[in-house]
Amino acid sequence: MATRTNTQSPPLHVADSHDLIRVHGARVNNLKDVSVEIPKRRLTVFTGVSGSGKSSLVFSTIAAESQRMINETYSAFVQGFMPTLARPEVDVLDGLTTAIIVDQQRLGADPRSTVGTVTDANAMLRILFSRLGEPHIGPPGAYAFNVPSVRASGAITVERGAKKTVKATFNRTGGMCPRCEGRGSVSDIDLTQLYDDSKSISEGAFTIPGWKSDSFWTVRLYAESGFLDPDKPISRFTKKEMRDFLHHEPVKVKVEGVNLTYEGLIPKIQKSFLSKDKDAMQPHIRAFVERAVTFTSCPECEGTRLSEEARSSKIGRISIADACAMQISDLAEWVRGLDEPAVAPLLTALGRTLDSFVEIGLGYLALDRPSGTLSGGEAQRVKMIRHLGSSLTDVTYVFDEPTIGLHPHDIQRMNGLLLRLRDKGNTVLVVEHKPETIAIADHVVDLGPGAGTAGGTVCFEGTVDGLRAAGTVTGRHFDDRAALKKTVRTPTGTLEIRGATAHNLRDVDVDVPLGVLAVVTGVAGSGKSSLVHGSIPAGENVVSVDQGAIRGSRRSNPATYTGLLDPIRKAFAKANGVKPALFSANSEGACPTCNGVGVVYTDLGMMAGVATTCDDCEGKRFQSAVLEYHLGGRDISEVLAMPVTEAEEFFGSGEAATPAAHRILGRLVDVGLGYLSLGQPLTTLSGGERQRLKLATHMAEKGGVYVLDEPTAGLHLADVEQLLGLLDRLVDSGKSVIVVEHHQAVMAHADWIIDLGPGAGHDGGTIVFEGTPADLVAARSTLTGEHLAGYVGA
Repeated sequence: MATRTNTQSPPLHVADSHDLIRVHGARVNNLKDVSVEIPKRRLTVFTGVSGSGKSSLVFSTIAAESQRMINETYSAFVQGFMPTLARPEVDVLDGLTTAIIVDQQRLGADPRSTVGTVTDANAMLRILFSRLGEPHIGPPGAYAFNVPSVRASGAITVERGAKKTVKATFNRTGGMCPRCEGRGSVSDIDLTQLYDDSKSISEGAFTIPGWKSDSFWTVRLYAESGFLDPDKPISRFTKKEMRDFLHHEPVKVKVEGVNLTYEGLIPKIQKSFLSKDKDAMQPHIRAFVERAVTFTSCPECEGTRLSEEARSSKIGRISIADACAMQISDLAEWVRGLDEPAVAPLLTALGRTLDSFVEIGLGYLALDRPSGTLSGGEAQRVKMIRHLGSSLTDVTYVFDEPTIGLHPHDIQRMNGLLLRLRDKGNTVLVVEHKPETIAIADHVVDLGPGAGTAGGTVCFEGTVDGLRAAGTVTGRHFDDRAALKKTVRTPTGTLEIRGATAHNLRDVDVDVPLGVLAVVTGVAGSGKSSLVHGSIPAGENVVSVDQGAIRGSRRSNPATYTGLLDPIRKAFAKANGVKPALFSANSEGACPTCNGVGVVYTDLGMMAGVATTCDDCEGKRFQSAVLEYHLGGRDISEVLAMPVTEAEEFFGSGEAATPAAHRILGRLVDVGLGYLSLGQPLTTLSGGERQRLKLATHMAEKGGVYVLDEPTAGLHLADVEQLLGLLDRLVDSGKSVIVVEHHQAVMAHADWIIDLGPGAGHDGGTIVFEGTPADLVAARSTLTGEHLAGYVGA
């Protein structure tokens, strides 16, 4: 008897119905009540013009809430040691999974931080050498350049039963070079930059920024310390006076009845200037430090950071210093060649980590490369390495423009990695502008329509084909391709570079044409930045805009960063007959209740702190008395709330006309930041906005040659057109523009292309093409030529 087969599929298990991340009513930063549904275990790309709200939705809402909820699973004691996160301003967040954020934040620029220390590669290498190195010098710490050797001896009391005092000695072998303390370089101070030795202290001998003759803590301290004759020229000091002046150890002295600490000039300068992060200094202080301090490779360890003992222990003929200096692709080969069953699991793990570097396109780096010298794109890919071999599934990976700093050839490889993470069963969320990466998405969320207050809404949600037909800004520009120029400009001269050998460059000779738009390109790691920044240093007549991060707290804003606030304050002060300091929220005009921040922060221990708008100033940041002073009918808080375009009009004519402010505002409009508010905190700006803000600031500098390092970073397809227009205006005004760039639209628009390669690291460092874009496309002799030809449809 035939049995009946039930052909119906089994009902869906209730646990399988949670396949969406639901966001309803998101209002973080400029988001306007945004609601989206994001499919899990798919690749979703978020796009839109720079400043449209992509990062606010992905990082500040979805990823931030996921992290906050995970932190809440720990005990209150542990939470007290963790960063406290406030709940994002959103009505409903449903279906979240654990978020792993891989952002573009630069890696720490600590002098002892290297590519090897920020990944696990150095730790594994140290264990390997402590097991196999000959002669054996000690445990893994003996090979670590951040562990000093320590020796101690003395009496210790053991409180066990009857107290007993015993003699003990303690030894710890570290790998740190004692001369440079693991930094690899030593600093010498140029004394001629600190003082004029033909003058006496009372005649104003000091040339150090901020050291005024009436300063109680500096000049007067030296003059009235009793160690020196303040009226004798420094060049006539005796040996003892010179030693007391430059090297005296800290000692208490009384000056006019006040107890102060006197110490030699060199240790004082080292503490007050050299111990600080150079990038965080004010420009004039940084310029002084760069003049006064010369850094040279440590003569004792030859820049390896390691002690002589650590360098003497070798596996075969290779020391740990040699291994860290190797290109990672070569180091991976060397590790594969070691056949040692006793450490087989370690060799497997180390080999896998090194292969991940190669797979992600960073095989050209070395483990001893300082982490602070990596670009934003390189730093992001270094962070990706620990996730590539991960066995975790069903987590949410969040990427912030992973293609930044990548040549079109490398973007294909990055796309493959993103798809691999998805295919393991993970949700992959990517904020991205490059059409090559948007094209591989399963789901696209397009934000806009504009930037800042004109953005913050979802313009499109669906497939890539749907985006193409949607008519949004991204959809319209998705298939845009810049055409090659029919005619190129004629150079007005050449900048000769001869024998360039920085990093991986191989004695490169090249003539960079001046008076035109010249683009330096090549795969990541081919030597572009080494050639441009190493051979064309910023200085007289050269304005260099690199990829360094903009520094700034929540008190910083476009007005303070660009120097715009100075002419505005002076204009207010002149119109009202008062001091300019009144019109600064960081100075005398600040609201005393919130100290000019506009909000009052309440710390709640392990819970998220609460920020409430200041009741006294209502978030305006100024004292009420200051707001009674007006310029052109507006008070200072109303001016800082203006968008750049409105402010340009306001300061351009009429009672408030201020030429100095108008010029700065014009530059902000030129770089496409007309929608920003003057007082918007820098911490709320997107990556693309920060890049353009920096460009606008540098445009004020007087220079005939502009060197720009990837100015399209963080820019939407529509914004790239505006940037090309700006570059054209710079060249047409008589400037020479040299751009390090991977974006094909900029290459196609160039007058001259210099292509480095053919590969990365020691496979690069040579010029593989010089000529016009049309010649490069016609020849197709390089990777860049092939991709540019495909881009322009040749």
